[in-house]
Amino acid sequence: MAKQFWKGSALLAPVPAALVTCGTPEKPNVLTIGWTGIVCTRPPMTYISVRPERYSHDIIKESGEFVINLTTSAMCRVTDFCGVKSGKALDKLAACGLHTAPAQKVTPPIIEECPVSLECRVTDSRLLGSHTMFLAEIVGIDVDERFIDSKGKLNLQQCGLMAYAHGEYFALGRKLGDFGFSVRKKKKAHKTPGSR
Repeated sequence: MAKQFWKGSALLAPVPAALVTCGTPEKPNVLTIGWTGIVCTRPPMTYISVRPERYSHDIIKESGEFVINLTTSAMCRVTDFCGVKSGKALDKLAACGLHTAPAQKVTPPIIEECPVSLECRVTDSRLLGSHTMFLAEIVGIDVDERFIDSKGKLNLQQCGLMAYAHGEYFALGRKLGDFGFSVRKKKKAHKTPGSR
């Protein structure tokens, strides 16, 4: 199979198309972030990378808090809108008909329409060229109860989450397996009395 070699670029995909809230409940702002991920399990750590010229950049830098709200396919249009419009002159939450609710551990609100919201507190920030990376501890998670089963398990496959890949949005598809399924031993079938 032939492959072309391209110069280095930001082509790691897919990534979340997340709506990040910052500010206060009285004056919240939202922006779309694709540059985010998990960096550590214990303590749970994440990051977002934000251009310094973005309106939200200084809000996050000064407050040291933000919320990563995971989006669904049904939210594709509003997610894109929040990524191309500035909160400096527009209340994007109101313009998109999004509803906020108080977070439990941080000042910025969560977005009610999002199935999962990660409450984050900044531990470090670094200017890395075009973006500032805000490294943060995940201090709490708000989960829509509709997606929690009777055993307390979160069923993300039912949320209809959305991803972003190289300038395009995609609906996440069907579940293919779970962690460790490739090496897990199959359970033996139990024979019932009288069966052959």
